[in-house]
Amino acid sequence: MATHPCLRALRALGVTLALGASLLAGAVHAQGSSSAIRILVGFPPGGGTDAIARTLAEKLKDQLGQPVLVDNRAGAGGQIAAQMLKAAPPDGLTYFISHDHTISILPLVTKTPGFDPAHDFVPVAGFATFVNALAVSGGTPAKSMAEYVAWVRQQGGKGNVGVPAPASVPEFLVKLIGQKWGLDLQAAPYRGSAPMMADMLGNQIGAGVGSIPDFIENHKAGKIRVIAVMGPARQAAVPDVPTFAELGLAGFEDVPYYGFFAPAGTPQAAIDRFSDALAKVLAQPDVRQHLSGLGLSVEYMSQQQLGSRERAYTQTWTRIIRNSGFQPQ
Repeated sequence: MATHPCLRALRALGVTLALGASLLAGAVHAQGSSSAIRILVGFPPGGGTDAIARTLAEKLKDQLGQPVLVDNRAGAGGQIAAQMLKAAPPDGLTYFISHDHTISILPLVTKTPGFDPAHDFVPVAGFATFVNALAVSGGTPAKSMAEYVAWVRQQGGKGNVGVPAPASVPEFLVKLIGQKWGLDLQAAPYRGSAPMMADMLGNQIGAGVGSIPDFIENHKAGKIRVIAVMGPARQAAVPDVPTFAELGLAGFEDVPYYGFFAPAGTPQAAIDRFSDALAKVLAQPDVRQHLSGLGLSVEYMSQQQLGSRERAYTQTWTRIIRNSGFQPQ
């Protein structure tokens, strides 16, 4: 039976349209895969989080086959970057690298943080745990906690201790150190670890509490001295340094985490793709060695594992902050 000419023309047009749609979809996919991924960092360049972000961004670029850019949005302990993440379109192109402070602590100590992690963000994957530590500046003669306590007492029992952000775990630790050893210690908040470290190196402040990644390079260089660490055990990066529990100050055994977060509503396929790329990056020996050298315990965490860890850590610090009598500001 012969096909009517009009029917043949319609079929030909359909094939042409299908081919065009296929080519257009391929072009859109190619354009999307070449779009840059942005990693928000809530602290200034030169700090521990920034160094970690740049290391991972370089490797993720190779795994994802597209540019991965670090975008420093410093201020308010990561609050500015977190608010930017909330406002970002959930298109799989914006991620936030954060440790415990911004995600778990800020919402507990700030009346209006401008974001709710449980509703505005979705965990993507975790990559490490770490500990906070007490370090003394080069101009401070102490080489141990006992010597630091004795030195502060020689100064009249008073002292300022730098912390990278107000109302942070380091600030609570300063308060508890003072209570434990009968010292009048005042936390001096900075806008990130980099300016705090600059003042420690310039002997403008006698001590600081921050993460091991913030301190490790200058500790190794002998410019500052880490004298106590949080966590359940001594750290491989500073094996001779005792834990606070060893020194008689228990309760800081639950270690903080590092992970990536995305805006709520980000497609699961995009999250899985980023998470899989991160797992492959962390499996590379040079990456593990570099991050370990920065004082991190490298540990890939899936989306579910990171979410569980974040919730458990938040519960722990909800109890500690409530018991301290601190009122959200």
